[in-house]
Amino acid sequence: MKFGLRYCNTGPYVEPAQAVELVQAAEAAGFESAWTVEHTVVPAGYATAYPYSDNGKMAGGVDDFPLPDPLIWMAFVASRSSTIRLATGILILPQHNPVIVAKQAATLDVLSGGRLILGVGVGWLREEFAALGVPFHDRGARTEDYIHAVRCLWTEEKPTYRGAFAAFENAYCRPQPIQSTIPIVIGGHSKAAAQRAGRIADGYFPARAAPADLIAEAREAARAAGRDPASLEITASMPDDPEVLHDYARLGVSRVLVPVTAVTGLDSGIRGPEDVLKWKDTVARFATL
Repeated sequence: MKFGLRYCNTGPYVEPAQAVELVQAAEAAGFESAWTVEHTVVPAGYATAYPYSDNGKMAGGVDDFPLPDPLIWMAFVASRSSTIRLATGILILPQHNPVIVAKQAATLDVLSGGRLILGVGVGWLREEFAALGVPFHDRGARTEDYIHAVRCLWTEEKPTYRGAFAAFENAYCRPQPIQSTIPIVIGGHSKAAAQRAGRIADGYFPARAAPADLIAEAREAARAAGRDPASLEITASMPDDPEVLHDYARLGVSRVLVPVTAVTGLDSGIRGPEDVLKWKDTVARFATL
């Protein structure tokens, strides 16, 4: 079992020195990856319900919290680290031009020495889509089309793609990633996200806990698509009680993400870079699961 940190471009880690300190401490403690999150804008007083809190609001109802662009934040810390993988968890793919995403992601992969994981999702904040001038209703289909497009740009010698939302012909997009292709992880706590992950992604991150039904849904979708369900890497969030990781292992979870902002329980969050090092024994203890 691998351990990562989430969401590293939030809280005090929006500051350059603290961002570097966090990532370097994570490397020293044996963490495998550092995960970021994205919102380009948060319209004040949004009405769309945030799906991961009881009150339907992010950040305790604060709308103007700082949240650096995840790719730029990761590029900054990549220059001050050497082994830790860097991941988006998630980038809201349908809000972006896929050709530009392919270029940015491949560039970051090259500059970091092949350390990028691209976690993507469809998004949930309707008002953000409106502010960006992007349709909200077709974001699922748009996401799937964009995934195929970016993979084409990363892997084909002379990329040509014709999809419902993206199309290009003989479009060189260099550099291509150091990795044969950048792993794509689908994030989302829904049946649609799980099924999408099973059909076309390299991994699935249900965002909260390790829901057995959604993990099974993802694997069944992989099987139905003629893919090996066992090849789908499952990432989950750290439970309050580390002993629950044994249950995660039985579900086939191979990566667990510890939040970098304190939540309930001493073992459930990271309060600062110095706290990361305290996880070294926990990481070593459960790494063999």
